[in-house]
Amino acid sequence: MRRTFVPAVTAGAIMIVFAATTAVAQDAAKAVVGGGISAPGWQGKIDASEAGRGGKLEDAKLAKEGTGLHVTTGPAVAYWNPANKATGNYTVKATFKEAKYMGLNDHPHPYGIVIGGNDMGTDNQSYLYCSAYGNGKFIVRGFGPAPFQLNGRGEANDAVHKAAGQGQPVSQEIAVSVKGDEVTCSVNGTVVGTYKKSDVVGPGKLKSTDGVYGIRFGHNTEATVSGLTMTKN
Repeated sequence: MRRTFVPAVTAGAIMIVFAATTAVAQDAAKAVVGGGISAPGWQGKIDASEAGRGGKLEDAKLAKEGTGLHVTTGPAVAYWNPANKATGNYTVKATFKEAKYMGLNDHPHPYGIVIGGNDMGTDNQSYLYCSAYGNGKFIVRGFGPAPFQLNGRGEANDAVHKAAGQGQPVSQEIAVSVKGDEVTCSVNGTVVGTYKKSDVVGPGKLKSTDGVYGIRFGHNTEATVSGLTMTKN
């Protein structure tokens, strides 16, 4: 009598799909009460993938806090002020303080600097970002407008600060520099990644390293931003 293992395989496949679906559900963006943008002059746009799941810009929150900014997400989002533009050789930097590491989630999410923003606020927007996690990792990634990776899903570097534990404070000073044919990401004063412009600019990537600069936050994350500045190199 011929035996078949199709039911077992099917059951296994169902279990895998269920597990994946459960993981996605657990990691869904949580809308922020009283969300929206109240910082004068600032704009934002959530990731296309977040919008495809029904997310809205108002599900995240950007507010002034003293001379800096306070961000709470919600969906993953980029924020910028159209008046903030950088061209040629420059460095954009800011300090990010996560008062309660993983305070809105059960695993780390990143935050960092955006450069090279063009067509911002549209479905064709393109930009590059360098972000840090409170677990000692950083990620460099872009949208052109589809996402493209420069260091995979992130990598560890001793320069990136680690929180003592969940709910503990951690801060990162993040800078992105454009100089000549190179784009560098620095965290806490140390260069953690260097990339050729040819890896950053081109079809499916940035239109240019010239453009708007700003900040980006992963979903379900809260931190303050201070000292956002651009200087010419």
